[in-house]
Amino acid sequence: MFRFFAVPLLGALFLAACDMSPVPMRMGPDGKPVPAVYRIGPNDAPRVRQRMQDGLNTMRAQHGLPPLQGNAELASAAATHAQDMSFQSRPWHWGSDGSSPMQRVQRAGYQGAFVGEMVSETFETEIETVTGWMMEPETRAVILDDRAREVGVGWHQDGNGKLWWTVVLGEPNAGFLMAGR
Repeated sequence: MFRFFAVPLLGALFLAACDMSPVPMRMGPDGKPVPAVYRIGPNDAPRVRQRMQDGLNTMRAQHGLPPLQGNAELASAAATHAQDMSFQSRPWHWGSDGSSPMQRVQRAGYQGAFVGEMVSETFETEIETVTGWMMEPETRAVILDDRAREVGVGWHQDGNGKLWWTVVLGEPNAGFLMAGR
């Protein structure tokens, strides 16, 4: 008897715990929604990196381009620059030491050709960031560059939740030089 009673009771408790009612959006004093802070923890790094890469590859696939493969040297250059942008408090392509993206990729030991770099200062997720980059002609051109075959994803998150994203694309086996047309 207990067994037959416990199964429906547990089922009802499970369904009650899965309350699907919408969570009300928090509104600021100006009446606009207050954005939720997207926190990236240390254990989230592989998932975040893969989601960014998958987002880029989805955009490339829609344009008949081959997928990007992750590259450790490009990821190192990207992560270092993301942290440096936070230090400088501005999203741009020059390092605080005056380094260019191409110099940072070379310093990281990448043996292929530098294709391009995308940077962002935002509170947005990796997917929202890729979407934003696709809306801008300059960053869209980097994502859709048919020479790119490898990618490095890096970010730094400030205490207030602000994210500094850097993505670097490269062409392997092309010798180290600025890939140009």
